[in-house]
Amino acid sequence: MSDILGRVLEDQDFFRKILGKIPGFSGYFDRTNRRSADKLLRETIANRFEALGQRISGLQRDLISQGEIRLIDDLEAAALKIRQFTDRIRTASYGYAGFFDAVKVNSEELAQLYQYDLALLEGGDEVERSIDNVEASFGTDGLVAAIRHLTKQAQVCLDAFDKRAEVILNSGQQQDQQPQQ
Repeated sequence: MSDILGRVLEDQDFFRKILGKIPGFSGYFDRTNRRSADKLLRETIANRFEALGQRISGLQRDLISQGEIRLIDDLEAAALKIRQFTDRIRTASYGYAGFFDAVKVNSEELAQLYQYDLALLEGGDEVERSIDNVEASFGTDGLVAAIRHLTKQAQVCLDAFDKRAEVILNSGQQQDQQPQQ
């Protein structure tokens, strides 16, 4: 497995960036710890997005108190996407058996998985900046655009999670199609 680690780290620093964002994350290299690593990663991401969703709820209350009721539904669209993303992260099976039970993990698939994991983590940063922008735009003409951008960033996170799941499911299907020895 250390050969795979070397190949992944050689060209990509996705893994190192993830390590910098999640203390205790050991990666998917050790077969016995893959599911727990996946669980730690996704719990960290879900907790972060849950907190971001709470910030959006606070902004909705602020809009109501400022009489901007017409924008509540727009902001709710972003909040709904954040909740949907958080729920998908929390409820997906830890480890995806087809991928994580494999004896050999393709280094290209592993690199793709780390790339999507990093995208999910960085998606939280983008959503947070978008929320900051909405907050800073209160009382300005840019508020509607800021809310629209936040909604777009929330959708980007949903799409990244779906693509991550595709990598894992495709890996499991490819392994199922390989001849048994």
